[in-house]
Amino acid sequence: MTDGTEVAAQAVETAAEAAGNWAKAGRQAGFAGLAIGVVAAGAAAGVAIERLTVGRGMRRRARLALDAAGPYGTLRGTSGVALAEDGTELYYEVDEVAPGPAAKGGRAAGGSRAGKETRAAHEARTGLHKRLTAALGRRSPAPTVVFSHGYCLGQDSWHFQRAALRGAVRTVHWDQRSHGRSARGHGQIEGTEPVTIDLLGRDLKAVLDAAVPEGPIVLVGHSMGGMTVMALADQFPEYVAERVVGVALIGTSAGRLSEVGFGLPSMGSKAFHLLAPGVLKALGRQSEIVERGRRATADLFAGLIKRYSFGAQDVDPAIARFGERLIEATPIDVVAEFFPAFAVHDKTEALVAYDAVPALVLAGEKDLITPAEHSRTIAEVLPDAELVCVPDAGHLVMLERPELVNDHLVGLVERASAAARRSRTARA
Repeated sequence: MTDGTEVAAQAVETAAEAAGNWAKAGRQAGFAGLAIGVVAAGAAAGVAIERLTVGRGMRRRARLALDAAGPYGTLRGTSGVALAEDGTELYYEVDEVAPGPAAKGGRAAGGSRAGKETRAAHEARTGLHKRLTAALGRRSPAPTVVFSHGYCLGQDSWHFQRAALRGAVRTVHWDQRSHGRSARGHGQIEGTEPVTIDLLGRDLKAVLDAAVPEGPIVLVGHSMGGMTVMALADQFPEYVAERVVGVALIGTSAGRLSEVGFGLPSMGSKAFHLLAPGVLKALGRQSEIVERGRRATADLFAGLIKRYSFGAQDVDPAIARFGERLIEATPIDVVAEFFPAFAVHDKTEALVAYDAVPALVLAGEKDLITPAEHSRTIAEVLPDAELVCVPDAGHLVMLERPELVNDHLVGLVERASAAARRSRTARA
């Protein structure tokens, strides 16, 4: 039987090899490469210590078991493709309103299993459906709810919200360019156009034109998705005024992201903002090496992902693993392509376009990526918005506190539908 000393030696050797991969990837970045080496060394030490107590095989089996047990991300709808201005194929799915009483769970559209609901979850979803049915009625066109996901995620990050609204209201879920099932951005592959938040706003417009050609719309955006929703308003204010009847901005920011501290000491935060663009650019050029390093240091990154995704210490391991899988699926070169756009993002003035419709602004109080203070700033620009700051919740609040988020989303759809009816009556 291998004793503790041998386990430690094997752990350090494996982790050091991973550290070497990260450092090799960063050599072209000059001073930034030194930072990569320091982080990689820390990764080696952390992985070595963790492997003293839990074997790699055991951890791998645990991850596979969580992947198999969790139904998260399995919901599918009617698929479609919208073409962005540069020809990039943007993948989306539509869940239509059920012709009769909403399905009671089980098999989702497209034939995939959504997993069995607990009694409490089923009762909560049934209650939400009853609320929506009463609010929407049959007197006028019901809104389509369109979900835009965040950076390094995908449409499946809305799993709980999709399950809650499924069959009761028409919903659209799409993958932003280079994420999920959408194609890599043509302009980025060809090097002709960098990723900007404005570009993402135009991508959203292309999806809306394809998936929601008519009728009222409620927009829901998380993190980068919220910024995408703001960019839509900035570039297409007349469209927003005519079609959008409600908006939800979840865990997002209207600007000043270069000042976010990420829970680091002051000097560490300044160093991160100074070095991160160059580091990521260097890593993006060496994506094959870096992806090997990511796989080898998966244990370390699972801990980092949990810290920056969730606020509570006791988050369900299956949900934590689901969030980890979503982020792991984003290639390092895509991470690098998108990152510079956030430093220059500023859509505070564009928010005014949503002041005329019911709005929900929601954030986790322990969000380290887009701090709750940024949501409070948005609410100052949208004084009639419902502001909800969730205690002990982090950046992926829609996964961490799904029942609360679902309840507020249904409330938004109720208010938006009522406001749209009043507006139509006034114009008649």
